[in-house]
Amino acid sequence: MHATWDYLARNWEQLLTPFIVFGVVLALGLVFRSVILRALARHSRQTGSRVSALLRGTVSKPSVIWILLLAVLIANEFLPIRAVAQKRIDYYVLALWTLSVTFAAAQFARQLVRLWGPDLAGEIPVTSLTENVARIVIFSVGGLVLLNQLGLSITPILTALGVGGLAVALALQPTLSNLFSGIWMSVSGQIRPGDYVRLSSNEEGFVQDITWRSTTIRALANNLIIIPNAKLADVIITNFFLPEKRMSLLIPIGVSYSTDPDHLERVLLEVTRGAFGEIPGLLSEPEPFVRFIPGFGDFSLNFTLIVQVAEFTDQFLVQSELRRRILKRFREENIEIPFPVRTIRMEPPALPGGSEIR
Repeated sequence: MHATWDYLARNWEQLLTPFIVFGVVLALGLVFRSVILRALARHSRQTGSRVSALLRGTVSKPSVIWILLLAVLIANEFLPIRAVAQKRIDYYVLALWTLSVTFAAAQFARQLVRLWGPDLAGEIPVTSLTENVARIVIFSVGGLVLLNQLGLSITPILTALGVGGLAVALALQPTLSNLFSGIWMSVSGQIRPGDYVRLSSNEEGFVQDITWRSTTIRALANNLIIIPNAKLADVIITNFFLPEKRMSLLIPIGVSYSTDPDHLERVLLEVTRGAFGEIPGLLSEPEPFVRFIPGFGDFSLNFTLIVQVAEFTDQFLVQSELRRRILKRFREENIEIPFPVRTIRMEPPALPGGSEIR
């Protein structure tokens, strides 16, 4: 420490210029940063641009480090040291700058996927996997740039990765199978977080997230179902939210043979239309309708009331409330819902001579 102070005391005139340059560049950089951040905030308020707000939030803190490194880089040119030492300092400063920019770009890419993913063509689902893929791409590019700045050749590294990639792929085949299955499901947009799905293996629920290994589904009982991506890619999936959330709800209704079908249809439609706006999830468009299907039963005339609900989970409340209203109206209209009826024919047993017991 004593030697350092002696050096500074003897060479303070030579060190004065680098310190002044450092301070001037730092001050100008902070002023420029403040102007840019205010411009981004103003643009975000005036246009409602979420990208401007996202960019401002991403560079707000790292930009201080970038300005500090820039000041060090420029001041280094005025230090009274050997060119070799200056070059080494430049290497370290540029490496730190590249590292900081890479982290900031990865964060920006992750937020950008979350922001723009649903708006892109095909509606790319925003999952943990798609966000991490974007970050990995940025980190890979930043790592290659950093190695190039440090004077390390990238070609041997890429060659080694290519040769070793085959061995890694064979050793990690199950893991890679889950990874690529997850990427395919995320990019295809056939399964998205928030969708209600039912698998051919009878599991069903809301898709919570798709990671590099598994897909998480939240059942209606509020339990989590965790399924490996490779297995999920091999089963038949019914997505109740595609191509849209709206779905048809079929309510079977059986009445006695003495009921007039036209009168029954009018009653059912009146009850249904009267429930518009009162039962959550029941849609007025398209119009409800009644079909004489499946038709003639053993003891009843069987109709089907078809209505539209907003999404899959709305069907439970809609069915319950509509059936209550239909039952009340049937009682008012004296429309009978018959009990099962069976006709039993009794025949006397035959005697050995062919005669019957009477």
